[in-house]
Amino acid sequence: MPPADNALPRAATLASRRALLKGAAGWAMAMRLGWGGSAMALPLAQSGAALLIPPTQMLPGGLRMPAPLPGAAPRLPATEPGRQSLDQGWLFHEGDIPFPVPADHNATYLSVKAGNAGGPAALDFDASDWQAVTLPHDWASAQGFDPAANVSQGYRPRGIGWYRRLIRLDPAVEGQKIELRFDGIASHATVWVNGSEVAHSWSGYTGVTIDLTPFARYGDDLNWIAVRADATVREGWWYEGAGIYRHAWLVTRPPLHIAEQGVHGHPVRQADGRWTVPVSVTLGNIADAPASAVVRASVRDAAGRTLCQGSATAQVDALDRGTAQITLRPDGAVALWSPDDPVLHDLLVEVERDGVVIDRRSVAIGFRAVVFDPARGLLLNGIATKIKGVCLHQDHAGVGVAVPDALVLWRLQRLKQLGCNAIRMTHGACAPEVMDWCDRLGFLVMAENRLFNPAPDYLAQLEWLVRRDRNHPCVFAWSVFNEEPMQGTHAGKEMVRRLRAAVRRLDPDRPVTAAMSGGFFNPENVGQAVDLMGFNYYQGDYDRYHALHPDQPMLSSEDTSAYGTRGAFASDPQAHVITALDKEAAGWGATHRQSWQAITARPFVAGGFVWTGLDYHGEPTPYAWPSVGSFFGIMDLCGFPKTAFGIRQAQWLDSAPMVWIDPHWTWPGREGQPIEMLAITNAPALEVRLNGRTVARIAQADRIMGHTLHIPYAPGRLEALAIDGGKVVARMVHETAGPAKALRLTPVRTALGSESDDAMAITIDAIDAHGRHVPVAQDMVHLSVRGGAIIGLGNGDPNSHESEKGSARSLFNGLAQAIVQGDAGLTALVLEARAPGLAPARLVVGREGRSAAPTVAAEAPRQRLDRWLRSPALPARPDPRRAPAAGDNNSWDSVGSSEAATTAAGSGEQWHLYRATLTPWRALAARGGSLRFASLAGTAEIWLDGVLLGRKTSPAPAPLTLALPAGAGPRELVVIVAARDVSVSGIAGPVDLTP
Repeated sequence: MPPADNALPRAATLASRRALLKGAAGWAMAMRLGWGGSAMALPLAQSGAALLIPPTQMLPGGLRMPAPLPGAAPRLPATEPGRQSLDQGWLFHEGDIPFPVPADHNATYLSVKAGNAGGPAALDFDASDWQAVTLPHDWASAQGFDPAANVSQGYRPRGIGWYRRLIRLDPAVEGQKIELRFDGIASHATVWVNGSEVAHSWSGYTGVTIDLTPFARYGDDLNWIAVRADATVREGWWYEGAGIYRHAWLVTRPPLHIAEQGVHGHPVRQADGRWTVPVSVTLGNIADAPASAVVRASVRDAAGRTLCQGSATAQVDALDRGTAQITLRPDGAVALWSPDDPVLHDLLVEVERDGVVIDRRSVAIGFRAVVFDPARGLLLNGIATKIKGVCLHQDHAGVGVAVPDALVLWRLQRLKQLGCNAIRMTHGACAPEVMDWCDRLGFLVMAENRLFNPAPDYLAQLEWLVRRDRNHPCVFAWSVFNEEPMQGTHAGKEMVRRLRAAVRRLDPDRPVTAAMSGGFFNPENVGQAVDLMGFNYYQGDYDRYHALHPDQPMLSSEDTSAYGTRGAFASDPQAHVITALDKEAAGWGATHRQSWQAITARPFVAGGFVWTGLDYHGEPTPYAWPSVGSFFGIMDLCGFPKTAFGIRQAQWLDSAPMVWIDPHWTWPGREGQPIEMLAITNAPALEVRLNGRTVARIAQADRIMGHTLHIPYAPGRLEALAIDGGKVVARMVHETAGPAKALRLTPVRTALGSESDDAMAITIDAIDAHGRHVPVAQDMVHLSVRGGAIIGLGNGDPNSHESEKGSARSLFNGLAQAIVQGDAGLTALVLEARAPGLAPARLVVGREGRSAAPTVAAEAPRQRLDRWLRSPALPARPDPRRAPAAGDNNSWDSVGSSEAATTAAGSGEQWHLYRATLTPWRALAARGGSLRFASLAGTAEIWLDGVLLGRKTSPAPAPLTLALPAGAGPRELVVIVAARDVSVSGIAGPVDLTP
């Protein structure tokens, strides 16, 4: 690690972050901080996304992990005005809560009315003892492992959970369009707003947007949101998590506004080489009259220069939508987007009325041409480009599927460092932040539909995915399914035809594919209905298929499925341990070396996607209990590299020389015995030295298959050297480690942001007396933290049953990981690690001051009486026992707590009686509290269970607070109000019960 005092000045840090967002910082900054060294690999190209990639830090003993990057993780730019985070302030209950069964006809009648939801969806439900949580939240990640639970979901119980949140809306936004948005809820979900059922979600991978406007209350009249998440439903055969595991948002828009996902502007290269940007803008209007506006669109480059602009007018009827179409034509050449240089442009759309901009969007777009040639594969901007991709599930060690944004970025940076240029989002829509970073880092993305079904509910999910992601330059293809049994049938073909048509209506440019795992040669199959053939495995059939279909482009949508346990170099089936030396693979797959050899040898195969980039929870193939995680990853569940990382880096990385050799060189008791080694480089030649003596020299290195060596073990220094033109251009070193003497903590970055949602991964390892990494350490580590929290723990062991929460985790083959978040503010986070017999480690992570994103303030839960029965106006004081007849829902008004009665002038004294049945929350029932009327107009009497609680003697509107005696419900509250010659009387404001 760099010394603690070697820090960037604040101005330089901010400048580096701005550069980072543009793809122009990283290696050079690291070198300025002194993190380079003779043992490090040479830097990547000094341009584009390469500078976002953390440099490889060579710690003593051969640990190869990225050096910490300067400052806090960069944040994505805000592109949508009026959007506020709704992540804070939620209450959570694990387990289902049944809805009450109506006791009679009247209760049944009322139970199905708007605003009258019962049980945990009710306005006055007592959730005061629920757990306070912050989103994203995956409750399954905190579960223990249960052999009775589903194997594919990682033996973790999921079940059903409830969430509630209270929201205050500023009266100033009344009349505007208000949206409640959830980016992902696992797996099925129902949402209620103020007691009305407003939305259902049938997939955990699809976002939910709710028009809150007709249900909204303002000011002190608060809004209750309730969400029931049903994770008993399985959409996949891998770990899917449980709960509101992505961000939630509250979005406020003007009455005439740009609709959600309402801007489509994907650049298209014309036959003459010029570019156009067809822009479609969908407007919504919630006003009570038609509205017109001018819509302006422009494209700007990274320097802020306007390349082209245009405008159109639009007329939108009340409660309707309208569309404005604008075609933009940049003059001259434009900078192109590619994985090596992901240049982004800004498409700015503004809606203007009477010369005033009332709404705007900023959309990142990229100019790039994607052509799949049946003989040459992918031509990106006219250049043959091999897809070097991975399949990627969305979960991570310690946090499950609730992955913080900063960790999302770090996972992608690890893949970029690998040499990966493409990601297949398996098997469903990823979080939107993933797509945004793929644009900026330079990944080609195959966006994939989750559920193969053209029925309306499921077709809508595919359409949502396309609308959300069609502006992203990273997206090069749409996959409509993965490995469906109907793929080789007439019915399957017809289903795909309909899905493809739906995609093409929304995006006429990108190819549609399907990840097929058979049926390629059936008389009818889905390959006949797609633009791009996707092969899952079946690599022996590439040539046959191409010969039969020479005019159809193809790629490997999934391949490899090689097994490996990180840090293990001999298989032990009894212990469910598999060597990492790329020797074993699933029966349907191949090793990393065999698989890429089959792809790279065939120009007509556009490239491939390895199963998988990182390990994931669940699907512990080829084993079952006690294994709980996968063995397929190039990296383990923490992002620690397996041997496959070096193999793929040698195969894929062209921008810098590298070399890799495994296993480590710490084998006490095996002196003189041959150790099987795998060495691989992307350089022309390779040399291996042991204690300064050359033990292997390879004049023509094989960057695909590598080289297996057997070297007699002798403690000391083992070096693999990459040779080009007789010069050493990269090296990897393993040194024999002694017994572990101390712990070490290595952060991903040098600082956390001052906001509380920034996060980082911290590597925990053990070192010997000389500071060398001990790759065989298995010590239990106990952690403590100040100034923040540990939100997750992991070590990459697919057989471990240790909790991923808490403060203790064992090293697995030398490594473990803690994921931390800082408290809001500038107080440094201090993490300390201890293990018996080892010197402790202490890490101080500084904070980088920056403004927090707009956030909806959390509201303390409170019991509010929202529904009252109000009698007709009465000429005399009524008896407090007066009530409508049983089942009579017509004689008395049902009113809210802010709906006072009106009285005609000169009508004399009139009386109203208000009745409410309340069940005090548990604390109130046990100890009593206060009954507070924010505003009572008129003189009043308040009765509870037939006993007079108090009086209000002044007729003027005023608050009133009374002592509420203890007692469980249901209880009958009666308010008798008298008014004379006033315009308003009665309950004129919220009524709250407080402890």
